Amino acid sequence: MSSRPPRGSKGTILVVDDTPANLELLKTILTRAGYEVCVAVDGKSGIEGAQFSAPDLILLDIMMPGMNGYDVCANLKADEATRHIPIIFISALDDALDKVKAFSAGGIDYISKPFQFKEVLARVQNQLMIRDLQQQLTAQNQRLKIEAETRLKAEMEVRLLNEDLEVRVRQRTEELERTNRQLETEALDREHRATHDSLTDLPNRTFLMTQLSEALERAKQTPGYTFAVLFVDCDRFKLINDSFGHLEGDRILCEMAQRFHACLRPTERLFRLGGDEFTLLLDPISSTEEAIEATDRLKQALAAPFKIKDYQMFMDASIGISIGSDHYQRPEDLLRDADTAMYSAKETLSISYAVFNDAMREQTMQRLHLEADLRKALERQEFRLFYQPIVALSSGKITGFEALIRWMRPDGKRISPELFIAVAEDMGLILPLGRWILKEACRQMQVWQQEAWGSELTISVNVSVKQLSRLTMVDEIDQALLETGLARSALKLEITESHLMDNQQVVANVLEKLRSRQIPLSIDDFGTGYSSLSYLHRLPVDILKVDRSFVQNMHQDPDSHNIVKAIISLAHSLNMKVIAEGVETEQHYQMLSDLGCEFGQGYWFARPISAEDVAELLQSQPCWLPPSPV
Repeated sequence: MSSRPPRGSKGTILVVDDTPANLELLKTILTRAGYEVCVAVDGKSGIEGAQFSAPDLILLDIMMPGMNGYDVCANLKADEATRHIPIIFISALDDALDKVKAFSAGGIDYISKPFQFKEVLARVQNQLMIRDLQQQLTAQNQRLKIEAETRLKAEMEVRLLNEDLEVRVRQRTEELERTNRQLETEALDREHRATHDSLTDLPNRTFLMTQLSEALERAKQTPGYTFAVLFVDCDRFKLINDSFGHLEGDRILCEMAQRFHACLRPTERLFRLGGDEFTLLLDPISSTEEAIEATDRLKQALAAPFKIKDYQMFMDASIGISIGSDHYQRPEDLLRDADTAMYSAKETLSISYAVFNDAMREQTMQRLHLEADLRKALERQEFRLFYQPIVALSSGKITGFEALIRWMRPDGKRISPELFIAVAEDMGLILPLGRWILKEACRQMQVWQQEAWGSELTISVNVSVKQLSRLTMVDEIDQALLETGLARSALKLEITESHLMDNQQVVANVLEKLRSRQIPLSIDDFGTGYSSLSYLHRLPVDILKVDRSFVQNMHQDPDSHNIVKAIISLAHSLNMKVIAEGVETEQHYQMLSDLGCEFGQGYWFARPISAEDVAELLQSQPCWLPPSPV
């Protein structure tokens, strides 16, 4: 029996009845009605047929031998494979209890025998229709269930996705907020670092220029509005760095910044420009006296000593003041003028501050013109060396010369070295100028020695601390001696006493190398500086030169006489010789000779003269006889 009805069949019906006539009749009726019919003659074969190929409907007789219809129905309903097949009982039993029993066993309808054809067909058709509707309903329910489950699953996935999305959005939002906060912090930090000094955390030059621009704008918009800029430069701060190192120097700068900041008023703001330079902005002020009073507070802040290791150091500062008003157009000009005033205060030893005025501007312009002319003069070779004799006081004979630089301008004007040497130092031109002086002086002395005017003559050359601070200085001296052929013993180097304390260690190292080459060293202008006697004792120095200011007054000023006497005594105790500068009278000669001074230099013997005049002087073989004892 096929599991499916043939194409065009209304369905498969299994008829179970022990009466052949009934089987034949029902088969004929149903076949004609379009159904495929299978038959079974007893209950057992009916169960087997249903299990082998499940029909769409079963017509089941009740009264059969062996196994009645109730038992067959019960067996079919107990089997999962056949329990869904609808069963219509056909029986001659017409009692109500029989029908109840049939329905209880699992039947869905009941046809009494003798049956009517139409009734059988109608009931079969109805039950199959009901079965089809139930199957359709079941299928629809199954589809709906699947759809519901699918929708529920989709909704669950959407909910999970939404929850995950919410978590990700929240996390991303938190990350963005953190990133924004970090960027804001970094931006603020960059801005702070760009406008503040890294050492003291004070506002820097960039910040100052912004504040000055804003103050100038207020001055232009408000008649009579004024403010002040104080340029503060710590005096001799380089000595701390050179003596104790930059770490100690930085610590002192921080302490100075703290002291300055502690004395500020609400309308004042402190800035650090760099190095040992600070600026104070007073905005606004009602008078210049307010700015001067601020300088007093800054000076008072430095009054207490600074402790460096086991030392107590006293610091001072030079302060320049510029008064801001609508006359200024650029903040740079305000700062420039305050800087100019500061240098004016530094050069004026009697005061520690200066207020900028037009005269300072004129001096600044003159300085700028001098710098420009000085640079051109070096290119045009406008410099000449003059030579002043150095005389042995015991014999009155020339033992050597000091080479002195002179600037001979094309217009015939001679510029004093007091006017341009310091400028050359500041510009760095002292280095090429110093190399030229050294080489030219050595060359000229070699010429004089070759002329047989005295192989024992020496030439003294002044060197600056900038030259001595260069590691190449010794090589430059060696090169000059090699190129000119001058003996080392014929060259003497002079360094001003006030320069000795600048960059002590480097200078001392260079001086030691020069001593090892047997090149004599002199300290010039001794007595006017501030060198430590213990430091002097350690230096490889051969000669002290007494400053002319003491020599010129020693005949009428007991203090000057005693100072010269003390210097000569000090030099001799350190195995040094002495040259006295400024010997202008016979009395000077006599007094210095009596004190045991070895050499003299001054107008009493000769003024600085050209190389040509030196040749004539040497030819005359002058001798200034020692004066008779008085």
